[in-house]
Amino acid sequence: MLYLAEVLRKTRVIGGGKAEFKLLACQRGELSWNAVPGEEIIPAPDDVNYTAGMLVLVDLSASKQIQRHAEASRQLVSILQNFSRLQEKAKTQEEEIEQWKQSLTYQSQELNRREMEIETRQEQLQQLEEGFENLEQQRQEIETARVEVDRLREEFERRTQELEGAWAQLRGAENRLEEQLQQATVLDEGQAYYIQDLLNRISGAVAPTESIQEQLNLTFEIISQQQNSLDNYWQHLEQQRSSTQQLQAEVDRQTQEVRDRWQTWHQSQNALIQARVELQAVQETLKLKQEFAKSLSLRLQAQESLYQQMAQLTGTSTKVDIESLEKMPLDELQNTVRDLERDLEKMSRFVQGQEEELSLQQDAIHDLQNQIQNASEYDRLRLETELADEQDRYQMLNETLVGQRRNLHERQSVLKQHQLTLARRQGYPTPENSGAADLAPLLAQLDQLRQQQTQELRTLEEQIRQLQQSVQHTQSTVEQESRKLESQWDELRQREAAAIGQIAAVAESWGRINTYQETIQPAQDSLNALRQKAEAIASVMTQFQEASDYQHQAINEMRETVQQLSSIPTHEFAAS
Repeated sequence: MLYLAEVLRKTRVIGGGKAEFKLLACQRGELSWNAVPGEEIIPAPDDVNYTAGMLVLVDLSASKQIQRHAEASRQLVSILQNFSRLQEKAKTQEEEIEQWKQSLTYQSQELNRREMEIETRQEQLQQLEEGFENLEQQRQEIETARVEVDRLREEFERRTQELEGAWAQLRGAENRLEEQLQQATVLDEGQAYYIQDLLNRISGAVAPTESIQEQLNLTFEIISQQQNSLDNYWQHLEQQRSSTQQLQAEVDRQTQEVRDRWQTWHQSQNALIQARVELQAVQETLKLKQEFAKSLSLRLQAQESLYQQMAQLTGTSTKVDIESLEKMPLDELQNTVRDLERDLEKMSRFVQGQEEELSLQQDAIHDLQNQIQNASEYDRLRLETELADEQDRYQMLNETLVGQRRNLHERQSVLKQHQLTLARRQGYPTPENSGAADLAPLLAQLDQLRQQQTQELRTLEEQIRQLQQSVQHTQSTVEQESRKLESQWDELRQREAAAIGQIAAVAESWGRINTYQETIQPAQDSLNALRQKAEAIASVMTQFQEASDYQHQAINEMRETVQQLSSIPTHEFAAS
């Protein structure tokens, strides 16, 4: 189990003191740490060379045995980076949740509006149905009035025929009377009564127009009432038409707006695809530079190792006071050599552990690179972020190892010089360093080449750092744009669905208007035809009234003429 610990050292009179680990926190999950209750201290291994107060990571077994330990600085940096990313991700998720809340609020408002529109249309439909019922009733009344007008017209035609017959008889009597007047100037009693009887029959045959005129006025009144009702329906129809036209214009505007926004969305989508292609190209460039930097770093390591080995051969890597070693007591020199050997062994084990960790780090980088090649778009972004973190850890560990390797070589050189001095003082033969002068120019050239490649590596690492920042910035921009386009896609789909619903509502409204007009128009046509017939009958009635008045006047004049031509007294003639 992995623990975070603080290095403690007990103060001694001689030496730095024994190192101990004070356990601070225990890892429970990938990103979960719990504080260790109380104060738990475990002894550190002998090879620990951490300073007091340093934070380290300690891997303990179930029996609290130390299996592995390392500095915690890089791990803490990684944890803080992960925590920062989690905060940014949580913030992004909160923004997405807020966007969803706004979208749901908009949808709820849209549903409420649609519900109110449906209720309003149901009320309008109910009013139209009631209007259709009234319109059907009025149509029946118009049909009844039409039947009554037809009956009056038939009666008028029958009375007209009777009147024409009476006029024919009257004209015959007038002709006979004129013939008789030409033969005699005085009528006898029988002729006078006969003519009087004809005049009475003609007077009785004149049709009364008062009842017909009353029925005709009633018909005009019914037509006027029906027209007023139809005018109300026509007015309501025009209001519906005007409202539907406005709604049609609004729907056309919204449809065009949705079409334009879809076009803009597709343009942004194409730009996002291009940005992803460019990001992939930059990532490939970054990968090549990282591989080259790795190769250059390995070459520098080999050159550093070669330089240290050659420096050891020449004896110029580390200056040791040989004179003081020659004067030092032999026992003390032997103890010093043993101490140096133990320190070198501890240092070698520590550097070897760091080398193994560096190798594991390199394997993890290769594994992530292989996963990225076969990962999906979403997983690739996450894996590339992890790869950048692993590469940062690798670079930090490699830079740390450069100094540790140099320190190890220096200790090896110091130990070798102490061992040579001890062997010489003990009387053992020692190899002579006869080639040191010949290797000096080569060491200078090697050091110059190493410095050049070190500068080249630093320049390359700076380029890699800038490319990583550029990739992270571009990735963030691409992710934000992708989320923005997804949100816009959802909004446009909602707007498109709302526009389709409004188009259907407009089509339904136009259908009701057309049906309403098809229902009202026949009634209006029937009423117009009935009005035309009634106006024609009224015109004939006026002519008929004038003819009737003329007939009465003619009959009165004929009676006066007959009375003048006959010898019958006026009161008897009038009584007859």
